[in-house]
Amino acid sequence: MNISRNEAEEALAAIQQTMQRTRHAIAGSGVTLTLIVTGVVWLIGFLCTQFLPATVAGYVWAGLSVVGTAAGTVLGFRLGKRVRSPATAPMVRRVLLFWLFLVLFGVAGIGVARPTDGRQATMLVILFIMLGQMAMGLLFSFASTWWALPVTALALIGYFLLPGIFYLWMGVLGGGGMIALGVVIHRRV
Repeated sequence: MNISRNEAEEALAAIQQTMQRTRHAIAGSGVTLTLIVTGVVWLIGFLCTQFLPATVAGYVWAGLSVVGTAAGTVLGFRLGKRVRSPATAPMVRRVLLFWLFLVLFGVAGIGVARPTDGRQATMLVILFIMLGQMAMGLLFSFASTWWALPVTALALIGYFLLPGIFYLWMGVLGGGGMIALGVVIHRRV
């Protein structure tokens, strides 16, 4: 098959235009905002866990969880309207069911493992969350998968090598890293 120089240039321009639209769709889909919101929740929550009494930190985490979930839901509905199609509804239900089942299996796993302290329970929760993120990335976009690997690695490093500052480590590097990644992705797109 022979194509002319003009046809090749037109095809290349179409590919570049598609790449640009994809980048804008990613930015508009809320992925960056979700990373930033999750990062803020982790940053505040883990710093409070490191420096405040356990009871107070528990209340902070409860409040952050409610606010973070509400923010994520609102962002999802507002930004999702831009990319929704009739075929989207069944997929959204499957994603919600996946996360519901992951939470249930996570709770069951923690119940079976019976962690001896809060740090161990936290590490198990982080592993389940990162597993869920990896699964979502594998289903939807490899671009949203890669960052779960360094977060998991950082969590394991903090858990095994820096137990005294594990929560500080997770707040600054885990939460702060998600915030930074969300900002970088948003600026690049």
